[in-house]
Amino acid sequence: MKAISNSTANGSSGSESRPLEDTLEKRIQPRKRSFSRRAFLGSSLAAGVGTIGVGLLSSPRTVRASGGLTEGDAALLRFAAAAEILETDLWLQYNELAGIQDREVPGGTGNPLYTAAVAVLDSDMAQYIHDNTDDEFSHQHFLNAYLVSKGAAPANLQPFRTLMGSTATGVNPDLIGKRLTNLTQLTVDTSWWTRYRADNHNPDLDPSFVFPQAVPTLGVNQHTAIPRTDADTTDPNFLQAIANTAGFHFGTIEQGGTSLYPSQAQRATDVEVLRILISIGPTETMHFQTWSDKAGNAPALTAVDPVTGVSVTFPDLDVNNQNFKSNLIMPEPCPFLDTSLPIVSVIRPTETNGIATGVVQFLTNMGLFIGQSPQFFALLTQLAQDADAAQRECS
Repeated sequence: MKAISNSTANGSSGSESRPLEDTLEKRIQPRKRSFSRRAFLGSSLAAGVGTIGVGLLSSPRTVRASGGLTEGDAALLRFAAAAEILETDLWLQYNELAGIQDREVPGGTGNPLYTAAVAVLDSDMAQYIHDNTDDEFSHQHFLNAYLVSKGAAPANLQPFRTLMGSTATGVNPDLIGKRLTNLTQLTVDTSWWTRYRADNHNPDLDPSFVFPQAVPTLGVNQHTAIPRTDADTTDPNFLQAIANTAGFHFGTIEQGGTSLYPSQAQRATDVEVLRILISIGPTETMHFQTWSDKAGNAPALTAVDPVTGVSVTFPDLDVNNQNFKSNLIMPEPCPFLDTSLPIVSVIRPTETNGIATGVVQFLTNMGLFIGQSPQFFALLTQLAQDADAAQRECS
């Protein structure tokens, strides 16, 4: 675990509130080498959304001629970078409200009531949220910097920071209305819970099999994982339901990265690109296992959203059924490659066909992008299709 940074008693570092871009500029300066952060964003920021699409999809022939990446390798890393930018955006929102507030992760000032509700799942939740956020920042910065260092265009979603987000106590006021992701209207798929506990099914071999949901009511209707306003913190039972939702959403997000990186690695050509993918991927798996453990501590309860009227029920998962038992957080052995072979403990799924497009669809179905523009979806879909088209090339 990382040491907790110096902070005040209420979790605030006491530093002045600064716009996210200013904070990030200072944050990554010590890590620069021969490229600058301005190169990450390029001139397309001023040119608008239309130019962004062109800038991201640069000519592969130009990239190869410069001694850089193949078209496929650049596409793999660019999609991964875009995914990490989206992850960073959502984790930053969680950290502003329930994480450690310090100079390492730019953010807000914390929401004591929400922080306490999240801490019911584990007393170290604030530190874990902070460290997960810090990791995602490092991933997006590294991937974009590497692309630029090889003469390839980075991923850039800056023009799409248009969503409102929370206005509750603790959020960074400079980022209200400037979010990429929506954490207030989520439909959370919790089938990962049983997928990693089942010993007789693997979606790679039986993609039509439906794994049961750990929290069925989270998989229908829309639920908020953060307090939308301070009004959401006044009912302790509903506030705990919001915190429980966040606890399961953490695992839902990180299981996606757990599968994405090994799937993408199978399509990489350059050994160094392969090294990047198989080195970042396991950190996502570490996140996933952490959140699998914490979600199991969510207290059983039923609550009704006073704004939408939607009900949610969190069951007691401290049961003997292997498919639901809360402390079975290490992947159970399951079929892999062929059912004639012995079962083995593996990441699942890792099938490469359509993995990036599947990730985009999964996140879209979750409601994470409710309120985004058609241009946003078009760009994300194009990035995914380019990544899925990548093929390992022989020298």
